[in-house]
Amino acid sequence: MSGIVEFLVRHGYWLLFVWVLAEQLGLPIPSAPLLLAAGALCGRHRMNLNLAIALPILAVLICDSFWYELGRLKGMKVLRWLCRISLEPDSCVRRTQVRFERHGPWELAIAKFVPGMNAVASPLAGITRMPLQRFALFDGLGAVLWTGAYIGTGYVFSGELEDVASHLAFLGHGLSALFFAGISLYVGWKYFNRRRFLHKLRIGRISPEELHERMGAGENVVVVDLRHTLEFEEEPETIPGAVHMDTAELEEAADVIPRDRDIVLFCNCANEATAAQMALRLQNLGITRIRPLAGGLAGWRARGFPLQALVLGDDRSAILGPTPDA
Repeated sequence: MSGIVEFLVRHGYWLLFVWVLAEQLGLPIPSAPLLLAAGALCGRHRMNLNLAIALPILAVLICDSFWYELGRLKGMKVLRWLCRISLEPDSCVRRTQVRFERHGPWELAIAKFVPGMNAVASPLAGITRMPLQRFALFDGLGAVLWTGAYIGTGYVFSGELEDVASHLAFLGHGLSALFFAGISLYVGWKYFNRRRFLHKLRIGRISPEELHERMGAGENVVVVDLRHTLEFEEEPETIPGAVHMDTAELEEAADVIPRDRDIVLFCNCANEATAAQMALRLQNLGITRIRPLAGGLAGWRARGFPLQALVLGDDRSAILGPTPDA
């Protein structure tokens, strides 16, 4: 901390602004230590508190506005790209969509405190066409809370932080080694969890070629499109005859799903994670004739197989059975 403090004193407020700006653009350089140091300096009257708070907020608003506009213009491509470079690409897209759907604009206010959400909350707001005024209000609230939390903590505990910094100075290069060892352990733990997750999803898949052949032969195969609403708003086509259901609807309908025909689930996520997870859940409920589609919708499209427009509210009797009034 002492090195950070001296560096901050020497280079002034521009460093605070540029550092936060770079982190919010996606560079892996955490701003929390710098904000704590700035708060401590304000507590020691070596920095102006108003400027120390205003500059990080400005940096956050500039970057978040950029991501919001990019999401509005480019849609789901932005979210998929951000998730692809995350440590958990298989479930990143669906998890962030569900969180944003559940919390709405309030997700912007807390996103910077939630690992994995900071980078995707603003583009999701643009993808969902959240009104600019509402986005600015909640994103501004989140920027104030995040900046105020760290600078306020540094300000209140400025004396204690200085004592901690003096004790850590004795560690010298050992502190850097300890820091990088901690980062390595964290990344390794995430990698191990992902490998375990992928191993669990090793369920027998059906290839696009096999599904196309069986549908062409007139076999009674039920195909279920599990994509999130945001995804088929951008790609409104689906496999001919597919029924759209979200995972919650499908799991709730487990009692009435037919056991006498094959069911194929597909999504548009890495490693067919959503479809494979759903197939595993339904198998545990006794539905054995169920398989994910290898490659998902992208694999089907890549082979040039036919597509049709997806209409919400299509007849679901193929999988749910006839309605009581039928």
